[in-house]
Amino acid sequence: MPILHDIAGNLGRWLPIPGKKRALVAVIELRGVIGQPGMAVSRGLTFGKVESAIEAAFKPKAVSAVALSINSPGGSPVQSRLIFSAIRRAAERKKKPVFAFIEDVGASGGYILALAGDEIYADRSSIVGSIGVVAAGFGFPEAIARLGVERRVHVAGENKSQLDPFQPEKAEDVARLQAILDDLHSQFVDLVKDRRGARLSDDPDLFSGAFWPASGAKSRGLIDGIAHLGEFMRARFGDDVKLKKIPVERVPFYRRLLGGSASFDADGVIEALEARALWARFGL
Repeated sequence: MPILHDIAGNLGRWLPIPGKKRALVAVIELRGVIGQPGMAVSRGLTFGKVESAIEAAFKPKAVSAVALSINSPGGSPVQSRLIFSAIRRAAERKKKPVFAFIEDVGASGGYILALAGDEIYADRSSIVGSIGVVAAGFGFPEAIARLGVERRVHVAGENKSQLDPFQPEKAEDVARLQAILDDLHSQFVDLVKDRRGARLSDDPDLFSGAFWPASGAKSRGLIDGIAHLGEFMRARFGDDVKLKKIPVERVPFYRRLLGGSASFDADGVIEALEARALWARFGL
């Protein structure tokens, strides 16, 4: 009888309680450089590649919440906002909570993705922030002069060739670019303030483009705490919570390396180096 009693007790723990539904959390993995400027749509994290995953994550009526697993150093502000907006529209339409979890990096455009979460969490060693905008390039006018190369440019529209890397930089071109960067930065700041509100600190460096480990990000109100996705969801929804990963379109490694084709592509190699440089800013 004691043995039967023990078996019955164990069955009570193992078998689902009648009428009790197991919580379901859909997980979207948002990883990589975001729509890296200049890259083809087959490379990088873009709205087109994650749109169907967002729809699938919010579709089940039984879904209790959606979790975002984020690991991105940033990239295109437009693609970042498109992904952010799609997640927020779906969350508001379906009235489902969204939780964002930053892994190695959630910076710049990667942090915009995290802002789609009602709550944001990170690992203790995560890098968070970089609320700023950057435009970078190279200038070659002296190099081509030494090579004896003549640059020939014909335009219709006086500003069409502004910031040409093969011509000397002009102050008026730089001023025009700076105005655009300032406007984009203002949009970024407004988005952070709108999503994080009173949780933000008054640190003067908050919107300077600086970034911090999780403890610094938490003290400044950029994240809500230190937590990992699985542990957090089990604590929030119970040990039997089901985490369902929603697949995002991916491109085979060799195609990413070769610029999206099976043949050598110099542009693809350059884009890979640019992506490497973005990750390297955060020591990765």
